[in-house]
Amino acid sequence: MASSAVPVIAIDGPSGSGKGTIARAVARRLGWHLLDSGALYRLTALASQSAGIDLADAPRVAQAAAGMDVQFGSTDDADELIRLAGHDVTGEVRSEAAGHAASVVAQHAPVRAALIDRQRAFARPPGLVADGRDMGTVIFPSAGLKLFLTADVEVRARRRHKQLKDKGIDASLAALFLEIAERDKRDSTRAVAPLRPSEDAVVLDSTRLTIDEVVTTVLGLAKARGYF
Repeated sequence: MASSAVPVIAIDGPSGSGKGTIARAVARRLGWHLLDSGALYRLTALASQSAGIDLADAPRVAQAAAGMDVQFGSTDDADELIRLAGHDVTGEVRSEAAGHAASVVAQHAPVRAALIDRQRAFARPPGLVADGRDMGTVIFPSAGLKLFLTADVEVRARRRHKQLKDKGIDASLAALFLEIAERDKRDSTRAVAPLRPSEDAVVLDSTRLTIDEVVTTVLGLAKARGYF
């Protein structure tokens, strides 16, 4: 378990809710470390597939998760940069295929166990902003500020569609809508760490809010808790 001396902001929510964008912005404003837990599951899926491992083979996928050589960084333009075994896999990690595969491997208890310690190790001074689906319920249950970010499925699909288009990735809006709806159902009904807000989480519906408005709200909540 991460030290209680390190402040943690845990941001959970369904796919396309904007939690990754918000977490990066908040971490940048505070000068804190950032954990994109969803990327770890996507990386686990990629590492497994690269090694020829069937994603249904939980023990072997867990071994791949534990042995990954992962680096998170940024480009000269401050864009996201993710390396797996020294190779830039940012585009692959953010693909819809990787997102679907991540949702599959995340259902395996051995995989989640293999990644727990790695995720908690991100909690270092001066603080951590962690985004995912079980940050406040499983990984950092004692986090001083827990948020559950959500939005209408249609809005989330449109946001995801725009993100992919901006990266030059073709995608069908209708297909994204169905994929996000299916992923919501799969993630919220899985037996291991189902997607849900913790009892002490602040639920934020960003359907009609801008990124800046959500970031301002999160920073206000952090300030109220004495984080800065």
